[in-house]
Amino acid sequence: MWASAMHRCGLLTSSKVPVPLKSISVDILVRGFVADVVSELQYQNEEKSPVEATFVFPLDDEAAVYAFEGLIGGTRIEAQIREKKQAEQEYEDALSEGRQAFLLEREENTSDVFTCSLGNLPPGGEATLKLRYVQALSVEPDGAVRFVLPAVLNPRYVPAAGSEGGTVSQRVPRMPTGALPYTLSLTARVESPYGINRMESKCSLDPLQYMTEDHTAAQVSLAKGHQFDRDVELLIYYEDVHKTSAILEAGKSGAAPGSLMGDPALLLTLYPNIPTVKPGQSVAGEFIFLLDRSGSMDITMDNQNSSPSRIQSAKETLIFLLKSLPLGCYFNIYGFGSTFDSLYPQSVEYTQETMNTSIQRVKELKSDLGGTEILRPLKAIYSQPCLEGRPRQLFVFTDGEVSNTNEAIAEVRLHSSSHR
Repeated sequence: MWASAMHRCGLLTSSKVPVPLKSISVDILVRGFVADVVSELQYQNEEKSPVEATFVFPLDDEAAVYAFEGLIGGTRIEAQIREKKQAEQEYEDALSEGRQAFLLEREENTSDVFTCSLGNLPPGGEATLKLRYVQALSVEPDGAVRFVLPAVLNPRYVPAAGSEGGTVSQRVPRMPTGALPYTLSLTARVESPYGINRMESKCSLDPLQYMTEDHTAAQVSLAKGHQFDRDVELLIYYEDVHKTSAILEAGKSGAAPGSLMGDPALLLTLYPNIPTVKPGQSVAGEFIFLLDRSGSMDITMDNQNSSPSRIQSAKETLIFLLKSLPLGCYFNIYGFGSTFDSLYPQSVEYTQETMNTSIQRVKELKSDLGGTEILRPLKAIYSQPCLEGRPRQLFVFTDGEVSNTNEAIAEVRLHSSSHR
């Protein structure tokens, strides 16, 4: 999701040998529903000759990079926007002349994985990469504003038609969790004009410090020695998340007036508290479950033999949800991989009989459908007309990503007015 080079996404030499990551420092400024993130990563070339390294990082669909710079052997290089062919030519010219340079580009067919080729890192030389990006934050059902710093670049399934050469995520070597040679330092500052109630995380945090008496600014840090072997998730609870807020961003110093970065910008945030049930709609709506049955779902949850497989964990959750549905609703269950199927040709009414039958069939499901093709089952679900007066909700159970992310997002967005 972000600009990190972790144990599953990092800096590689042209021979695919990892360049040791020495330290990671992340500073986050959260203002309302927007996070401004600065990630600084330090590497050292322990080879006996200069190397061309590749820095790989995932970026959330709601994030945008606005600055990237590198410090190599005392030389500071700042990224500038160029046409693709011109950028590639300038990079190749710099390499041939023995100069330090880097090339930042998006992985083909995706919008959320970026690579940076960094050339001529001298023997014993250190490289410091600093990336800045802004990201829109989502809100949880309980009103928490959620920020996530992922530790890994998730593997992607690539359909056969687009599998030539593989993706960046397939080429990045995996490093065992226990072998991580570094820790993460992270500090988050949060600002809200209506006050900050609290902050929570599954990771160990130092005590929350309020920077103002009215609790409109607060700061928190990860506890010292955090091993970056799992995602860092921060849940921020404002005093009133539904109040309208505005943020004024000054123009960048030195930028030309009238340019994108030169002029100030105003961000107005509206997050109204809208009832989930509309007039004339039944609380007992339509529930559709889409279960990933690709081969990777057969892997255990934490790669330990004593843990349940992903498919088993998903099935247990699905059965729990089936037992919790309201009487009188309608439901259906789809399974997908390289192909897809469904328990029923169309959604059926939820009764004691259909619940028992469905639970038994779910228990028999296996991860035997091949790859991870989510677009086709999505289209099949959307081709089914919505039931009058019954809001449709779609639940997805999956462990990975796909290469045609943009197409899947576009398909969901196309039907966003008719389902949740």
